[in-house]
Amino acid sequence: MSPSTETPVRPTVETGTGLRAAHLHRSYGRGRGAVHALRGVDIGFEPGTFTAVMGPSGSGKSTLLQCLAGMDQPTSGTVHWGPTEITALPERRLALLRRAEAGFIFQSYNLMPAMTVEQNVALTARLAGQRVDWDAVRAALAQVGLADRRKERPGRLSGGQQQRVAVARALYARPRILFADEPTGALDRATGREVLWLLREGVEVEGRTCVMVTHDPVAASFADRVVILADGVLVDELVRPSAALIAEKLGGLGC
Repeated sequence: MSPSTETPVRPTVETGTGLRAAHLHRSYGRGRGAVHALRGVDIGFEPGTFTAVMGPSGSGKSTLLQCLAGMDQPTSGTVHWGPTEITALPERRLALLRRAEAGFIFQSYNLMPAMTVEQNVALTARLAGQRVDWDAVRAALAQVGLADRRKERPGRLSGGQQQRVAVARALYARPRILFADEPTGALDRATGREVLWLLREGVEVEGRTCVMVTHDPVAASFADRVVILADGVLVDELVRPSAALIAEKLGGLGC
């Protein structure tokens, strides 16, 4: 990979990184019809950093996020969360680790319409058979500016407010790692910025590791680092780039 920033920092896979992948391959199908979504990706994410993953459609960015998050099994290679190799864990242990260590935010809010806002925030804990800390639920909602809407149903909220509920749900357990897949894709620019500032705050205040897939150069400019994929390979890296620089690099790839 050839960094194109004035102060390049290459992805690291040293022991001690908060999250890292080594020699990651992911293929779908076999023979001539096989699709090679990832082709030997090596990348690391330090604790307390915010990384945006970008690239053309079909570049492998969502596949990379899913493999890093333990939601998809790579064809070969390893993923470590701290000292733990998640690619070697049985599914049950991996599920427990995800609940304990990670939070997830997606473009679709995945809220339960029959539940109140606070019940949606507590849902992950309840599904895990854990005791719900309602003070922590209310604190998470206050953090996203929805403390006064906790008894509402999602259908009475705007799209931006529903996404903030999804953020609160992800933050409830104070995860060490946060994965976000197009978290602002369905939001207007102002609301999207509010969500991005919440992600940024978690990195700076909580020391969280945040990995976000996005197609939006403005959203990516909130990150400390932008990595760009093409055809399943890391092809560029930008450190603290402007939205204009990101757009320029993506334009060179035909995005």
